[in-house]
Amino acid sequence: MNDSLKPVVDWLRARNPALGEIPADLDLIENRIVDSLAFMEFILFLEDLVGRELSVTELSADQFRTLHAIEENFLAGEGSR
Repeated sequence: MNDSLKPVVDWLRARNPALGEIPADLDLIENRIVDSLAFMEFILFLEDLVGRELSVTELSADQFRTLHAIEENFLAGEGSR
């Protein structure tokens, strides 16, 4: 796991204490690791993590679906959008 994902994994585990290893390609939404009630809280957490506001109208659930997608879409440095 990339170090940039550690805070994300820690956040997910804090809300899902029984959660073990999280594979990078595990569907976080389908497996209810991030449910609809926690989704906005998760977006706010990511905003704090990346240091910028995320435009909710431009976001897609697929951008949050897996750790790999989160890293690619939000934590990849200059390539993030």
